[in-house]
Amino acid sequence: MIKIAPSILSADFAAMGDAVKKLKAQGADWVHFDVMDGNFVPNITFGPGMCQAIRPYTDLPIDVHLMVEHPSDWIEPFKKAGADVLTIHAESSERHLHRALQAIHAAGMQAGVVLNPATPIEACVHLLPECDLVLLMSVNPGFGGQSFIPETLVKIKKLREEIDRRGLSTLIEIDGGVNPETARLCIEAGANVLVAGSAVFKAPDPAAMIKALRCE
Repeated sequence: MIKIAPSILSADFAAMGDAVKKLKAQGADWVHFDVMDGNFVPNITFGPGMCQAIRPYTDLPIDVHLMVEHPSDWIEPFKKAGADVLTIHAESSERHLHRALQAIHAAGMQAGVVLNPATPIEACVHLLPECDLVLLMSVNPGFGGQSFIPETLVKIKKLREEIDRRGLSTLIEIDGGVNPETARLCIEAGANVLVAGSAVFKAPDPAAMIKALRCE
């Protein structure tokens, strides 16, 4: 089943609790939570405090994407804040990705690696047994509302082949420029989880948009 994870980066920050509360009724599967530290990417968003604040508004899994230089520093704070999934960038300053993934699991969360558009899948294949998911960025990280990078489809196919070859259940998550057209291409290539921000929160009918993204 395809999972849709609306990114609250595109929600109304002044009414975040209400926006998150509506997502389940609209058909969302996860709540995607983009953390930016102003160093790994030029933008700054929110941290564990916001995660803790929205936790009472939903029982959907909160999928935290750490766009930060030192991801291991944030494992325990996000565990305490109520996160369910934590993904960390292979391009960050984290020297021991394998250990960090184990630490995320030990904290009771699902763990994953994120790859930027220019990073080949070879950067994570040796870590697949420790990954519940791999997040492939289909735009350059840091800002919402960007256009999908078509070359991502090649990476999805290669990663899907590697996961299937190993007999693993690792999910492939796609983040950036996802709309009904690119969603179908990603699903056909082998993606399982689609992150959508502007497409959902700016839609006249978010429920209809989520259904369209699932390609039902």
